[in-house]
Amino acid sequence: MNIFAFDIETIPDVTMGRRLYGQRSEMAKLEDKEVAKIMFHQRAQETEGKTEILRPHLHKIVAISGVLNSETAFKIGSLCEPETSEKELIQRFFDIVKRKTPTLVSWNGGGFDLPVLHYRSLLYGVNASRYWQVHGQDDGGDKFRFNNYLSRYHERHTDLMDVLAGYQPSAFASLEHIALLLGLPGKLGMSGDQVWDTYLAGNVDKIRHYCEVDAFNTYLIYLRFEWVRGNISEEVYLEEQQRLYDTLVAGNQPHFKEFLAIWNFSSNH
Repeated sequence: MNIFAFDIETIPDVTMGRRLYGQRSEMAKLEDKEVAKIMFHQRAQETEGKTEILRPHLHKIVAISGVLNSETAFKIGSLCEPETSEKELIQRFFDIVKRKTPTLVSWNGGGFDLPVLHYRSLLYGVNASRYWQVHGQDDGGDKFRFNNYLSRYHERHTDLMDVLAGYQPSAFASLEHIALLLGLPGKLGMSGDQVWDTYLAGNVDKIRHYCEVDAFNTYLIYLRFEWVRGNISEEVYLEEQQRLYDTLVAGNQPHFKEFLAIWNFSSNH
């Protein structure tokens, strides 16, 4: 197994907001919170009130978290510390892709996470050559031509929301709902629309913990998906869950303990 189940958390790119809306001299006088309000308001107008969620190119990444399960490593957590720059955070993500060439596993990663990473890596000039590979340059064959990170219908990036809905937008479900359907913990008291206020309050650690919990849910859903479609046996399915369980226990962090208390894996097999 060689996978990286990941999630990102973002805030409005207020620098871009200042460039887009109004004269820079006027916007420069406003606090970040006020600039973000303008961005949300503009988005609501664009969508006739349907959503305030900004388009991917208007986001700034503040956390990337995941579960990395490869032949040489099993790691969980975030790719950043509070002081990590956005550029370094994004480079760490693409460095994992370069070193491990894992299957990337996400929930709505094709619709949000990866487009945000595309735009932000473009902004900073982050090296992501392995990720963008679509043919067999250094592999002695064509495996990237027929299975790369960019094609919607390839598996090197598996967007669980997209795949499980049969690629039908009308059947899309939230990570929270599918996690709860499977008896998993879900969001643990925080949601994506609270990230900006949490960031303004200076609680970046809380955002990272929230991001990690999403990654844990995504990873466990993927394991079940691999089991039901016959790619792993029930024995391996249980072993891999146990590995995550043991790692969370050993991590001994409050949000790990909360996750374990709700998941209660040990009593389910």
